[in-house]
Amino acid sequence: MDAIFDTIRKIGLRRGPSRILGGIGGGIADQTGVSVGLVRILLLLLGLLPVLGWGVYLVAWVLLPWQDGSIPLERFIRQLTNSRSQ
Repeated sequence: MDAIFDTIRKIGLRRGPSRILGGIGGGIADQTGVSVGLVRILLLLLGLLPVLGWGVYLVAWVLLPWQDGSIPLERFIRQLTNSRSQ
């Protein structure tokens, strides 16, 4: 499982320091050099798609690392395994 999360980190896409909801738009804007406002508008438009828009955002929210490199899904899995081993 660590190899998957290490691969995600190597992609280089991180949540942006300028966050409103989850930092997804800020991270995409920071990585691509596009205006953060434009990326946020595009994400809002993507959110209008019934299942696809929210699904893509949810997957990104769970898998994109924070600025320190920690990934929410990885932390959740580690907490589960630690609580079960105690």
